[in-house]
Amino acid sequence: MDIDKPLPLLGGLSPATFMQRYWHKKPLLVRQAIPGFKALLPRTALFALAEQEDVESRLVTLQRSRGKEHWSLQRGPFARRALPALKTPEWTLLVQGVDLHSDAAHELMNRFRFIPDARLDDLMISYASEGGGVGPHFDNYDVFLLQAQGRRRWRIGRQDDLSLKPGMPVKILANFQPEQEFVLEPGDMLYLPPHYAHDGVAVGGECMTYSIGFRSPKAGELAQELLQRLAEDAVASVGDDFYRDARQAAAATPAAMPVALERFARQAVQQALKDPLALPRALGEAMSEPKPHVWFEAQARPRGRGGVVLDRRTRMLYDEQHIYINGESYLAAGRDATLMRRLADERTLGATEVARASAAARELLLDWCEDGWAHAC
Repeated sequence: MDIDKPLPLLGGLSPATFMQRYWHKKPLLVRQAIPGFKALLPRTALFALAEQEDVESRLVTLQRSRGKEHWSLQRGPFARRALPALKTPEWTLLVQGVDLHSDAAHELMNRFRFIPDARLDDLMISYASEGGGVGPHFDNYDVFLLQAQGRRRWRIGRQDDLSLKPGMPVKILANFQPEQEFVLEPGDMLYLPPHYAHDGVAVGGECMTYSIGFRSPKAGELAQELLQRLAEDAVASVGDDFYRDARQAAAATPAAMPVALERFARQAVQQALKDPLALPRALGEAMSEPKPHVWFEAQARPRGRGGVVLDRRTRMLYDEQHIYINGESYLAAGRDATLMRRLADERTLGATEVARASAAARELLLDWCEDGWAHAC
């Protein structure tokens, strides 16, 4: 991707300029980011996805009584008859990870790959009846809100007070203070940085909004994930030495932890982290790990030496030393590393490029095809 080329998607800004001026900093409204854009999935197809066990979906409804708002939240899967009638106002169906189930949605996500794949999360579709929304809230991650069908009114604002209304099933700001208001038509897009308060409501009938969200792991959760992965390799990297204390004196205070044992434990942990590639490898495996509900269909092993294309569900990353794919890591160097990085960036390799790979690399590509991680093309 030419990051210096102006894009209509970004209102004529280049990806480099957008990242410098707006990313993580301030909102951007782009009228007709995708001119003539239409919903990639009809309403019936979206409802069908919400019926599936392996698709994360939520139903948010708002009822008003005696001047009070009553919010409810249900989690799918949802049979069609479990959803409110289309003419019932103020309800919203949220379907996560649509890019995992639709090639068209996956291709739309690819338009945002000027942001590292390690940060791209998924495409969520929000279907709302008249007046439907999820209330004023904020996200802990960046988001692009692309209008696909109908119209949605957005009110947004910087929000210092992030306190939430107590006892609510959905996270609604207690003291929302909007500063700007926009009505988005199909093809319009609004970018919001983290913690920027927003409230979107369908106006003039039903609407669909596509949310392109980003992964923003919590430090504690990421540390836990990395330590678990490092622990799996600890026995091989640290060894099987037993603790010895030939110079241990008689213990007048037997419950006190021996200093030598603490030193032994510290050295064991330091030894596990001694490999400079251990932490980057664990990070690459963690960030390329598919979500728990993602699964691949095994397929017949390809014959011949054609090209390959990654499955839309496959997450493939790389660093200076490794190739990462769906939670696994491989050391790579030389021509094979160059080809594998190209596959990760372009998500496809032609037959001529595959032919230049080593026999081991071609065998690996065939294995990935057999596992359903890639496909012959």
